[in-house]
Amino acid sequence: MSDEVLIERRGHVEILTINRPEARNAINRATALAIDAALDGAEADDDVWVIVLTASGDKAFSAGMDLKAFAAGEVPFTPHGFAGITTRQLAKPIICAANGSALAGGFEIMISCDMVVAAEHAVFGIPEAKRGLIAGGGGLIRLPKRVPLVVANEMALTGEPVSAARAYELGLVNRVVPGAEVVDGALALAEAVAANAPLAVRSSKRVMRQALELTEAESWTVNDEAFGAIGRSADALEGAVAFAEKRPPVWRGQ
Repeated sequence: MSDEVLIERRGHVEILTINRPEARNAINRATALAIDAALDGAEADDDVWVIVLTASGDKAFSAGMDLKAFAAGEVPFTPHGFAGITTRQLAKPIICAANGSALAGGFEIMISCDMVVAAEHAVFGIPEAKRGLIAGGGGLIRLPKRVPLVVANEMALTGEPVSAARAYELGLVNRVVPGAEVVDGALALAEAVAANAPLAVRSSKRVMRQALELTEAESWTVNDEAFGAIGRSADALEGAVAFAEKRPPVWRGQ
């Protein structure tokens, strides 16, 4: 197991913890590779149905790129983008437990996740313009799809962060909780997802993600194909039988 990323299993939920609190969980090359490998492992493991991504300490989820390491020649990118996640298309749902500030690349990691539970003291933003840069890890692509364009413009062009409360109002995060409860809050959300049929969850995620980029007519084609495939699954039959028998379903992911 890598020291840069800690891995813990809770039932069908895998918790990945970025473990560089002394560097505000900034991403160097080793950390990017460790996140990449951990996500590869979670995707390949049939017993993992939901992923929670968090970080050590209570100050920062991630400060983004480790600039000292970058200046020394390290590049914290993998074939899956910055930190091994920003261009990755995960089939399984991933929930960010933002235990502290998520700025620059840290914010881009956060919005690469499907859902976010945020500590109430956290702040979020893409301050790259203040440094003569742009948010090149997906912030300028994903942010305008998550919030109104005028809000995305303000965040990107001023570089000013928003509070967790404001992020909740904007729909950037699902829940805001006291800092000490952020992982538990993310686990509760993950367990609610993991209680459902895993193939149906992944198919639902895929259809919604694709529909964002397609016309409505094209989206119906994707939707109908997914509906037909899921309807033929063993879990779909199990769901109907369990309902009729008034018992909890036993999902097999088939």
